[in-house]
Amino acid sequence: MYRAVTRKIEVTVTPRYVSEQSSPNNGYYFWAYTIDIANRGPETVQLKTRHWRITDALGRLQEVKGPGVVGEEPTLETGESFEYTSGVPLPTPSGFMEGSYGMVSMAGEHFDIEIPAFSLDSPGGGRTLN
Repeated sequence: MYRAVTRKIEVTVTPRYVSEQSSPNNGYYFWAYTIDIANRGPETVQLKTRHWRITDALGRLQEVKGPGVVGEEPTLETGESFEYTSGVPLPTPSGFMEGSYGMVSMAGEHFDIEIPAFSLDSPGGGRTLN
């Protein structure tokens, strides 16, 4: 599990390799990741945007930006959390992701919170063949 806290909002990520949706012989590797966003601060906040930076094992970067997560823009009051699961394919057996969520407070203040960098590793993905 990976964890980051920004302005008392905790983001935890649990990635897992999904072998049944992957096809290594075709250069297709798939991971699911579950994210929990917990508001441990004193103010109600809403998640408005996401910005992902996804890097494969060859250093190729893909950026994904958009509104909300999984079609939602959840509002979190103090003590509330929101959990969702999504997925990502890569053409290499390993890589990593990191990013940020764009938040807004009920007072109208916009700010970003960190999504911790997390590794995407398939079984045997770190080995090289000679």
